[in-house]
Amino acid sequence: MADQRYVFFLSDGTGITAETLGATLLTQFEFVEFKKTTLPFINTPDKARNTVDYINHLAVQGSRPIVLSTTVNDEIRNILRQCQGLFMDFFDAYIPAIEAELGLKSIHATGRAHGLSDARRYNARIDAMNYAMEHDDGQSTRDLSKADVILIAPSRCGKTPTTLYLALQYGIFATNFPLTEEDLEAQKLPASLKGLAPKCFGLTSDPDRLHQVRTERRPGSKYASLPQCAYELRQAESLYRKQNVPFINSANMSIEEIAAIVLQEKNLRRQSA
Repeated sequence: MADQRYVFFLSDGTGITAETLGATLLTQFEFVEFKKTTLPFINTPDKARNTVDYINHLAVQGSRPIVLSTTVNDEIRNILRQCQGLFMDFFDAYIPAIEAELGLKSIHATGRAHGLSDARRYNARIDAMNYAMEHDDGQSTRDLSKADVILIAPSRCGKTPTTLYLALQYGIFATNFPLTEEDLEAQKLPASLKGLAPKCFGLTSDPDRLHQVRTERRPGSKYASLPQCAYELRQAESLYRKQNVPFINSANMSIEEIAAIVLQEKNLRRQSA
């Protein structure tokens, strides 16, 4: 049985940075079951003291909690540091070294990482999101030439979530098209994508994984059968090679990993704020 340990992500802002950085560190410890809790907007001394009381209450019940913080306010961080857990603050770890290198003091402003600091970039991400939703699953062919990347794949290989992530996170104009049986048999891209092969990026999967995902949607159907899944994936990979479309197997990859590879392969500039 895996060891269990409480983990708290604390912040006087949204907590997104603490959660993202902290969770990344914890992936390196596979034999521990982490019970994670994010506590955002700890932006007053009273909230900080209440947080310490809560952590201390759990600390007496078992192993000492791990506490990962991105708290800008010094007073609040000093209160949180009094908890009976392993307290680590990312600003404590890195800001002093950067201040020393630059010869400047940091501004200690809360919410800078995820605030609306650049209206132009924010609007670009919203425009990209609207574009992705309009063009999801090939439902619109309007302004396809505007797309930065077009994801293609058999059904349920991860096209839609990756497209939406690219749009909202990076402001990338992305769309996606399903590969139908007709496309796969003819070994041609969908007719709407004529001349757009350089913008295309393919996704594939493992037959067993695709069978599992499709069975959750349409149990007992030919669409979800293992032979059908294996056939479509073989044909898709053959089509990608024939049409010179780069592709990856997304079966065991997160959306973030898929998106990073797409950006790298297509040499797309990240436009995140």
